[in-house]
Amino acid sequence: MEEENHLGKPLEERRGKLTVVLTLATLISAFGSSFQYGYNVAVINSPSPFIQQFYNTTYVERYGQPMEDSFLTLLWSLSVSMYPLGGFFGSLMVAPLVNKLGRKGTLLFNNIFSIVPAMMMGVSEIAKSYEIIIVARVIVGICAGLSSNVVPMYLGELSPKNLRGAIGVVPQLFVTIGILSAQVLGIRSILGNNTGWPLMLGLTGIPALVELLLLPFFPESPRYMLIQRGDDKTARRALQRLRGWEDVDGELDEMRLEDQSERAKGRLSVLNLLSLRSLRWQLISIVAMNMGQQLSGINAIYYYADSIYSSAGVKENDIQNVTVGTGAVNVFMTITAVFIVEAAGRRLLLLIGFGICCVSCALLTVALTFQVSYTAPKSHPFPSIGSGTIPYVVTTEMFRQSSRPAAFMVAGSIHWLSNFTVGLVFPFMERGLGSNSFIIFCFICLATLVYIWLVVPETKNKTFLEISQMFAHRNQVEIQVGNAPLKPETGDGREDNAFKVTAF
Repeated sequence: MEEENHLGKPLEERRGKLTVVLTLATLISAFGSSFQYGYNVAVINSPSPFIQQFYNTTYVERYGQPMEDSFLTLLWSLSVSMYPLGGFFGSLMVAPLVNKLGRKGTLLFNNIFSIVPAMMMGVSEIAKSYEIIIVARVIVGICAGLSSNVVPMYLGELSPKNLRGAIGVVPQLFVTIGILSAQVLGIRSILGNNTGWPLMLGLTGIPALVELLLLPFFPESPRYMLIQRGDDKTARRALQRLRGWEDVDGELDEMRLEDQSERAKGRLSVLNLLSLRSLRWQLISIVAMNMGQQLSGINAIYYYADSIYSSAGVKENDIQNVTVGTGAVNVFMTITAVFIVEAAGRRLLLLIGFGICCVSCALLTVALTFQVSYTAPKSHPFPSIGSGTIPYVVTTEMFRQSSRPAAFMVAGSIHWLSNFTVGLVFPFMERGLGSNSFIIFCFICLATLVYIWLVVPETKNKTFLEISQMFAHRNQVEIQVGNAPLKPETGDGREDNAFKVTAF
């Protein structure tokens, strides 16, 4: 018997296409927000000798004596680590802002946290204040904390299910492009010099201005408008623009079905999320994947590239070239992920990504120990094909509308706290463990790989409700849709009962 929608019309499977509106909304939000996250990760590495010289010169002008080395090290550590700390604070703001302002509205509001610190860093030398740089790094970190969570959420809710994986990788692609851009601009002959670094730090405001000017012309998330705002008309109009066709009843019905199954819960806070048995394994999974991603060793390389490459035997004149090469390979691997994620699936790419990270960390340990010249682990690009890109996609897919903001808040907090920990602890690890520092990262990658193999299901080409059904079996709960319980699937993907969720 052919399934029908609420109007009694037959439902046909219709594959979404990459329309002009969807493409431009993806590119503008990813460039305006995700690009900045990557840019500000790497921007401070190359010009660091000149910025530290500015710190010292400013101190001498104020107090008539040079800054002590220990105090300079402290100030520089603050300049680096305040960025991920700001990211953590930004993550805590995700749920209240996306529920109040919407996904697009939050991205537009977030540009304040980019434009203001860009101006602050740009005038820091003229103002003769290193405090301005440290405060600005906290503020731009808040911007990154919000954008790293809200962009994947926004694009995941705009995308048709058959393109959700590929579009979900685009923000991470722009993160890697941002990193590469900072590495290229940081070359001594461009801006990574004594006169160019204030401009280099201030350029982060340009993508924010572009987004602020262009994103208002594109739709808000239809799921947000329908489920959270109850605005059927605006949601329909947004879907029609995004899909490129008039008949969007099937997709609207899928949203209503999700809304019915969650109506009793209302919007979930983080405390509600932590206590719900029906979301237990989804929550454990995003915590495991985000910790594994950030503790894979890649951030240690981004933050302390020059020191690590020098330890690995790279000549000082070649370090910048190796750094730019690292960024270029990362971009290439992320582009590859965009094109293969829908064919290969999320789970396989996660396993491959963490597996190669594990091997790379082991090989880097060998290279550091024996001073072997080995390019792949020095560049450590492989997170971009799986472990660095897919956790954002899967976080969007594992949670439904009522729990998604709180889930991103938890995932983002874990992400940025882990990032902050690496930035703070790695210099001490390197001093204490020497060439064996990356063995710890190796075991973390292995543990994450084993967890994904045992727990995380394949989510490609599934509706959000179907993915919840897959986890219901492991959580040992039933999903309620209206008055009918939707029982969990068995391990082989079959349903236990006669009620079937229509796939839209």
